[in-house]
Amino acid sequence: MRIVFMGTPRFALPSLEALHRAFGVALVVTGAPQPQGRGLRLQPSPVSQAAARLGIPVWEVGSLRDPAFVESFCQLEPDFLVVVAFRIVPPEIYRCARRAAFCVHPSLLPKFRGAAPIQWTILCGESLTGVTSFLLEETVDTGAILLQRTLPVPPEVTFGELHDLLMPLAAEVAVETLQGLCAGTLQAQPQDHSRATPAPKIRPEQTHLRWDRPAEEVRRWIHALSPEPGAWTLFQGRRLRLLRARTLPDRFAPPGSFRITDSRFLVACAEGAIEVLELQLEGRRPLPVADFLRGWRGDREGVLS
Repeated sequence: MRIVFMGTPRFALPSLEALHRAFGVALVVTGAPQPQGRGLRLQPSPVSQAAARLGIPVWEVGSLRDPAFVESFCQLEPDFLVVVAFRIVPPEIYRCARRAAFCVHPSLLPKFRGAAPIQWTILCGESLTGVTSFLLEETVDTGAILLQRTLPVPPEVTFGELHDLLMPLAAEVAVETLQGLCAGTLQAQPQDHSRATPAPKIRPEQTHLRWDRPAEEVRRWIHALSPEPGAWTLFQGRRLRLLRARTLPDRFAPPGSFRITDSRFLVACAEGAIEVLELQLEGRRPLPVADFLRGWRGDREGVLS
């Protein structure tokens, strides 16, 4: 049985490792090396590095529609194509799979179709999330569902924390889906498109916090973008990323006003306020707010923008 795995970021690593242990992966397809770090040296993707460690052949590709790549891929005649945290796979690729091509997606489809399902789960205040495997088709995240597993969303969770909780669940779903397909025990079920909700990529301009919103909405934006890319505000002329916060019921001043005590950093919102718990000033490392404020000599009141 020939299995091809497609993935690029860290989220896909447990799935690759679990599938290789259970079945043996014949080939990994991942993104081309990207410039990283201060020197902008080209670095292979996390999945590429893991595949090399596991001794699996790796194809690092630019365009999935490149005719040479399509021809080479189809000549492999894979039995199964498994996609976890990758780009959109065109039909000329996934139709090469002789038995099935499926994707593992970190939401309970049809909820949160798109590039940022974990972030939008937090932004929308969901109490339940999970992982879905589904058959690939031309439109994004719309294919028939093979398997779903649920996960409660912890209160006040950040994107990074929820991402890491969903990683091992995605690996379980990937293995169970392939086991079910091999055994013929999975029956694909069409999605109810009337219940679909989008989860588009967060645009750079959306990371700039707006204080004319209720405190709970502001807190969700902070947590949904933590640790990366980070929700930010201008603080005394410098960009300040807020990484964790909690809500307070009372607004003490107009929206955007801040107040600093010896160990607390409060910001007024349209309704209520937030208390900043973790932050990162431009050019510095992330810190708990108490460490950041220790010995603070700047303004203790003002307005964020």
